Amino acid sequence: MTTHYSINQQRWQRFKQNRRGYYSLWLFMICFVISLFADFIVNDRPIFIKYQDNYYSPIFHFYPETEFGGQLATQTNFLDPAVQNKIEANGWILWAPFRYSYNTLVYDTSSTFPTPPSASHWLGTTDAGFDVLANILYGFRLSMFFAIFLTIFTSIIGVIFGAIQGYYGGKIDLIGQRFIEIWSGLPELFVIILLASILPLNFWWLLGITVLFGWMALVGVVRTEFLRTRNFDYIRAAKAMGVSDTKIMFRHILPNAMVATLTFLPFILCGSITTLTALDFLGFGLPIDSPSLGRLLLQGKNNLQAPWLGISSFLVIATLLSLLIFIGEAVRDAFDPNKGVYQ
Repeated sequence: MTTHYSINQQRWQRFKQNRRGYYSLWLFMICFVISLFADFIVNDRPIFIKYQDNYYSPIFHFYPETEFGGQLATQTNFLDPAVQNKIEANGWILWAPFRYSYNTLVYDTSSTFPTPPSASHWLGTTDAGFDVLANILYGFRLSMFFAIFLTIFTSIIGVIFGAIQGYYGGKIDLIGQRFIEIWSGLPELFVIILLASILPLNFWWLLGITVLFGWMALVGVVRTEFLRTRNFDYIRAAKAMGVSDTKIMFRHILPNAMVATLTFLPFILCGSITTLTALDFLGFGLPIDSPSLGRLLLQGKNNLQAPWLGISSFLVIATLLSLLIFIGEAVRDAFDPNKGVYQ
């Protein structure tokens, strides 16, 4: 236990010595945490309301207009001055710093859409009348969740597939390699375009399709490590003692393979974000009413007279991908035993 803890301490020290990757990790975590609280920063629904001695949290729950003295049983439009006056006459409202969401149509503009940055809308508005800052915050969060889920699912499938190939070898390895060659040759984009024309894609459908084509990233690394390790003396001894193949694979060999696997995860995460951005840019990604960084890039392309659209979306995507690349380089250095720890 002490040795294992010491090894992890050395890896952490090597990671910290890569200053670019270390500070990139902190900056990335700050951006990610801010995006998690996007609903509390930019939202057209109040965070908290007190009305006639009752307390409400519209940010989490649905409240009809009749709840606040209105006539309609539909979702309350809290931006309506009449609704605000009724609530404030009998209580108070706690708003987010910016009173709009990614799908809130902006009315307080003096020119046609897209409008340039202003005091009310720091990054301007899109040609559909939506705030750019809100779309970036919500789009960043959605992209990160998509990339994290895609990385987790593809890594699990890739590790299992590579472990089975490398451990058993022979015909299983041969058949697995031929299957991967055939599967990787399928045109992923054309399949997604075909499915998008048949059924409406949502977050989970798109995630499932990209997982089907993205799980092969780690197979080669895990397979190589299992092929190298399966004939070691301690593995043969475990087999002779009657230890099951599953226990040998995932308890004795997999920890060694995970060292190489973990170094690839930031780069896989980076590729997952690029995949979603590209699909949204081409119009075959998430539904049109979803916040999307790729669709903001498309807005910049279609509205060259509004450079703030392309510049803001490009800077966010470029910064995000750069941070992940720097973190990946630091993780690679951390797991490299040839790099010493300098005091």
